[in-house]
Amino acid sequence: MTCQHLKALETELIAAGAKETYRGAAWTMNCREWVYFDVVLDTSAIAKRLKFPPCVKVHENLDEKSGTERGFECTECKDAVMGLISGARVYR
Repeated sequence: MTCQHLKALETELIAAGAKETYRGAAWTMNCREWVYFDVVLDTSAIAKRLKFPPCVKVHENLDEKSGTERGFECTECKDAVMGLISGARVYR
């Protein structure tokens, strides 16, 4: 499970039937637990609804060589909940 700052979002996604596609230290040793889902995360809608603390930031990678992604990263705990950029069901 991700940190307390992202736990609500991760729990919601699992309950909504989003498929987990990866879990672990995705990029470097500076990542603790990054979990990826097969949905596009509407980061604006989710941030408004869940009212994350300031340590949670939108993370986006548009580099097709390393793999595109968009989601939320906790800069305090080094955890993240990530989704796809496009081509999948949108989760709000």
